[in-house]
Amino acid sequence: MQMESPIKRRKTRQIMVGDVAVGGDAPISVQSMTNTDTCDVAATVAQIIALEDACADIVRVSVPTMDAAEAFKAIRAQVSVPLVADIHFDYKIALKVAEYGVDCLRINPGNIGRDDKVRAVIDSARDKGIPLRIGVNAGSLEKELQRKYGEPTPEALVESAMRHIDILDSLDFQNFKLSVKASDVFMAVAAYRQISTQIDQPLHLGITEAGGLRGGTVKSSVGLGMLLMDGIGDTIRISLAADPVEEVKVGYEILKSLKLRSKGINFIACPSCSRQNFDVVATMNELESRLDDITTPLDVAVIGCIVNGPGEAKEAEIGLTGGTPQHLIYVDGKKDHKIGKENLVDHLETMIRNKVAAKQQAEQDLIAVQP
Repeated sequence: MQMESPIKRRKTRQIMVGDVAVGGDAPISVQSMTNTDTCDVAATVAQIIALEDACADIVRVSVPTMDAAEAFKAIRAQVSVPLVADIHFDYKIALKVAEYGVDCLRINPGNIGRDDKVRAVIDSARDKGIPLRIGVNAGSLEKELQRKYGEPTPEALVESAMRHIDILDSLDFQNFKLSVKASDVFMAVAAYRQISTQIDQPLHLGITEAGGLRGGTVKSSVGLGMLLMDGIGDTIRISLAADPVEEVKVGYEILKSLKLRSKGINFIACPSCSRQNFDVVATMNELESRLDDITTPLDVAVIGCIVNGPGEAKEAEIGLTGGTPQHLIYVDGKKDHKIGKENLVDHLETMIRNKVAAKQQAEQDLIAVQP
């Protein structure tokens, strides 16, 4: 019932991070990163599983030491989601996690050191089919670039990125994705726009160190929204000082709002006013809490009165319009039945879950009849 996204995505070459395609015509993937001590294997595995349950496509894990690399081996054996190892300087760590089945290496070749060390990492990645992620950050620009530009700028971020890319070009290695992150929205957006015209590799979007749950969500939504509207971006991470699961949820909400991906329930709900015939805010809070486990796409409208209610309900798969003395339920755009205030949330939850089950069964039936 919803129009397709009008966004024309930038054409990029496709790479594989484990079994997840990134770039090309693949869906924009949603990533997050663990914030546990990697050496605490049980805690890290538990967090990765929670992220996987939230439908994270890819999870990044910091691997700062050889002890962490050994822990990564145990972690890799217990989870199935593709893992990116975050490594900054020690090439031996990169070689070790490559042996242990890492799906992507987040390491900047210019930070590794001597040419032979860089070549060792690239040779290992090439042999094992492991892509790299170059990650340029405004907070850790090379000292030479800091002196040249005086302060972080979009041009400085792009120049730093191109230096790393030149190293990979010299080794004929094109299996990488790139990020040019800043905490300043304008700087990050300008840098991504510039670099998108210079390379055809996939771009990993993010506003780094965006802040807490509320502020970081707003900042990331503005910055990533601008880029995604331009068709820029193949994979995203919402960087929040919060539970990493929240990063995944926010990421999907951004993509849903731009009709770039669908996951879970798309609620259309009024902010409520004195015309409301039931408590919209309380109803929405309860529905969101109860239905957080649903990943099947479904449009649900919850509108408190008859001014906008019928119009919104007709566009949803399940719609509720507040009325007096009873409320009206729509199913697939048509009036279905009336209901009172009693057990309203229970009734809606049952309807939604039944609708989801029916959609899932229809999908399974369709797959079963395909040759």
